[in-house]
Formats: sequence, C-alpha cells, structure tokens
Amino acid sequence: MKIVLNGELYHTSCKTAKELSKELKFNENENDVFILNGYQESYDICLKEGDEVFLINKNTLPPKEQWEKIICARHTPGIYEKVKKARVAIAGLGGLGSNIAMMLARTGIGHLHLVDFDTVDLTNLNRQQYSVCHIGRFKTEALKEQLLDICPFLDIHIDTVYVTKDNAFHLFKDDDIVCEAFDNAECKAMLTEELLSKWRKTALIAASGMAGYGNSNGIKTRKIRDNFYICGDEVTGAEQGIGLMAPRVALCAAHQANLVLDLIIKS
Repeated sequence: MKIVLNGELYHTSCKTAKELSKELKFNENENDVFILNGYQESYDICLKEGDEVFLINKNTLPPKEQWEKIICARHTPGIYEKVKKARVAIAGLGGLGSNIAMMLARTGIGHLHLVDFDTVDLTNLNRQQYSVCHIGRFKTEALKEQLLDICPFLDIHIDTVYVTKDNAFHLFKDDDIVCEAFDNAECKAMLTEELLSKWRKTALIAASGMAGYGNSNGIKTRKIRDNFYICGDEVTGAEQGIGLMAPRVALCAAHQANLVLDLIIKS
C-alpha cells in the first residue's frame, strides 16, 4: 500500500497507525501526534491507499524541507494548495488588520501584502497584535517579523505608506483579495471607490461596526454586490463612552479572515 508519510511517498503493508508507528520505531507517548488526512486521530485507526499521514514529535523541530508540510498538516487535503497560492492584502494593521494577518498566516495564506503608515504606540496594545517591545516600530515591520516567526515559509510584502486616492490602485492591483481595516470612515470610502471602480476583479472585504462589548451575534458578514462584502454590525462605531475592545474587534477580524478563506477555496 502507498501512503504519503510526512510529505514523502512511502510503501507499507501496515493496516493501522499503531502498526505503522512500530514499523518506523516511532514511540507513542504524550509528546507524539498522529495526523491522518488533516485530522488528529488515535493510533487504532485503519489506514488505506493514498492516505496522508504525519507522525510528529511535539518537542522536535523537523528538517526545513518538512516544516511547511507539517505546519499545514491540519488543513483538509487539497485546501492548503489553494490558499498558499492566494495573494491577500490587508489595508491597515490596527485592531482589525493585525488580527486578520495573524489568522491568515496561521491558515497558510502564501502571499500576504501588509500596508500601513503608522508606528505602534501604547494605546494599541488593548486590541492589536503587538507587544511593548514593538512600541515605536512601524506596524508593517513589527507584524511581518511576528508572522515569519509563526510561518517562516510565507511570502510577505510590506508597504509602509499612507493609502491615498492617488496610490490605492497601484498598491493593490496585484492582490486577489483586499481586507479593508482602516479606522477612518473617509479612508474606507476612498478605498472602496478606488478598488471597485478601477479593478473589478479584486474582492474587497470591508468592516463597519465593531466597537464596544457584548452582542457577539451582532457581528455578521454581508455581501453587498459582486466582489464587495462588509463585516461587522454596521452600526456601532467608536465614540465617547464606546471604545474599541479586543473581543469584539477580534470577532469582526475573524469574520473577514474567514470570508477570505471561503472565497479562496470556492474560487
């Protein structure tokens, strides 16, 4: 029987994962993980022709050539091949954008385009994916560094610029999907107008309404028209007495990231 073992073709007569682990002299203990076709299973499960199998020791770094395959072993077979070819841009790397970037990096989006002009400051730490050590650094550079620590095989391009009507189309013309994550209503409207009027092949996922706390189910994803979507409750903006807090902002970011994956997989 032929299976794919840790990313390589392997011939075996073993009928179960337990038999295979013994054949490979792989010790079954609490630090070991058996993944079958993208799902962690017990060692008693039966094997069949063509299965994709990973036997992993949690405490051991694999060789570089196996790194990507093992990191992405939990994805459903076939899906990762799609997501790693996608080109996704994130416009604005604050509470929405930094969380979107983290989620997409962990799901294996192969090409990420990070755009922001700002630096990290203390007021960002209540909801954004930065730490004290990043204060004063450009968000593009700090976030790229963190993402590559998680997924070193990603292709990450950064533009540390302020997005304007004059440069928006040029900045994003090569991206398949753009996540709008600005905190300024005028900038949101400008980016929407520039991308949807000049480059109709790019899908734009915008956000509106995620301030405050509670009412988790108020955060929704809505299709406005072809290639244009909005995530959020479309009502609750930040104002005096209603600030931006990590849980609800992250909920909206998750909606945007999840829609990115949905669009890629169904394309």
